[in-house]
Amino acid sequence: MAGSELPDPTGPTGPTGPADTDPEAVAVRAETLVPEPAEALAGLLDIDPVPDGLLPPLWHWVYLLERRPQRDLGPDGHPVSGIPAPPGPGRRRMFAGGRVETRRPLVLGRPAERRTRVLSTTEKQGRTGPLTFVTVRSEISQDGAVAVVDEQDIVYRSPGAALPAAATGAVPPPDRPRLVLEVDEALLFRFSALTYNAHRIHYDRGFVAHEGYADLVVHGPLQALMMGELFRRNGVDLVGRRYAYRLVAPMIGPQPLTVAAAEAGLDTASPEAEAFSAAGAVTARSRLEPAS
Repeated sequence: MAGSELPDPTGPTGPTGPADTDPEAVAVRAETLVPEPAEALAGLLDIDPVPDGLLPPLWHWVYLLERRPQRDLGPDGHPVSGIPAPPGPGRRRMFAGGRVETRRPLVLGRPAERRTRVLSTTEKQGRTGPLTFVTVRSEISQDGAVAVVDEQDIVYRSPGAALPAAATGAVPPPDRPRLVLEVDEALLFRFSALTYNAHRIHYDRGFVAHEGYADLVVHGPLQALMMGELFRRNGVDLVGRRYAYRLVAPMIGPQPLTVAAAEAGLDTASPEAEAFSAAGAVTARSRLEPAS
């Protein structure tokens, strides 16, 4: 991987320090994948804990987390430095999507290491003003081999920019495979805690209007996770494939989150799924693709 490893101020199992001063910087974190975070996520999803010691695909999102000091956080709850660093003061962060290639399952009870760097940064002009797109790539290794390659797309928008309203529609017909997760304030808070995500739009109603939202925002990674769970629980294996997902509109307010297979179903070479708000708006889409 390009770049040089940063010194680790907290010891071999801790994170690196801020890395935004070097465009080629790599942040490293290593830890043992203890079972408790997986048990906690299973509890949040109201399913039984994983029985075989193998971490389900996408569940790595509750492991190897950056845990920055409180003094490093900005007014919105995100760190003001690190990987990625905001491109300027006051820029508002949005999670846009990503791609996860699961080469082999991660094994609980064994050490793992995550190496993270900024893959690309692009400036664009959108309907709401200047936009900065940042793609962050993480590689998670276990037993000397890369098990998961995770790329996440982050968008930074200008302060005061209004967000377009999500279109309403209709949830898909009941004959399509689906999952429904009842999202309330407690679940949003628990998912923020599990992923160590302090972004205030997910739990602080006094702050959401400042970011241009009418109510609490349902996490993009939660929607992506549920679409992946739709595949997994219907016997569609994510291992050896690339899971690509995109957030197309914010899901605003506590409500039932429905994820459903696309019209072609799940028994295809590249199955697709969508996430729906209670009003029937499509808020996220995903697709399983051949590994790169």
